[in-house]
Amino acid sequence: MSKEIKTLDIQYRFCFPDGGSLDFTLSLNPRSLEQVESNPKNVPAWTSLGFHQCPNCPLNAKTHPHCPVAVNLVKLTEECGGLWSYDKVHLEVTTPERVVSKDTTMQAGVSSLLGLVMATSACPHAEFFKPMARFHLPFASEDETIYRATSMYLLAQYFLHKQGGEADLELDGLVKIYRNLQIINSALAARLRAASERDAAVNAVILLDLFAKVMPYTINDSLDEIRHLFAPFLADAGGTMNQNT
Repeated sequence: MSKEIKTLDIQYRFCFPDGGSLDFTLSLNPRSLEQVESNPKNVPAWTSLGFHQCPNCPLNAKTHPHCPVAVNLVKLTEECGGLWSYDKVHLEVTTPERVVSKDTTMQAGVSSLLGLVMATSACPHAEFFKPMARFHLPFASEDETIYRATSMYLLAQYFLHKQGGEADLELDGLVKIYRNLQIINSALAARLRAASERDAAVNAVILLDLFAKVMPYTINDSLDEIRHLFAPFLADAGGTMNQNT
């Protein structure tokens, strides 16, 4: 008997100093890693595909009248649009594997959630980050993001190689992915300015964009900042490893 397909749920709970809280739960299809039944019935005008549409967007209004990322951000902007980026919050993130919590700001918390929403919203340029969404790491530092993104991309190249494709070991494709993400972040910030009264959501995009901007330069510098971590693999590359083959 086949098991019933369940959703993969990730919950963000924002707890405020006055005792109030906001909950956001993303229910993902465990196979496609896209959000399940997340679209609101009545979407605002700022979600229309042509409203501040990303210059690199391959979608058209006939088949996609609304931006998939914007639609999935409606609840977030409705709940957080009146909050300031510097508002203090205790954030608790519950994934199937663990619970992670941190005292932080709305800007940082929303930025973490925003990255997850983008990766699971059927955006052609953001869908490359679905593996990172499946193994979501809230509050990731710059070094952690660099490690996770490059590891994800190289594992994808392994799978591509196994099915007969040509692997990109120079990470040129990853640079292109992040260049496209910068364009998306800029257009998305324009959308959210029209949707939000205050700056928490907009500044969350700006914070997320900092990672997108630094990644291409880090890749081009051959990831020197974390190269030392792999010394055991590099020290005897021509010796022991060859003896075992």
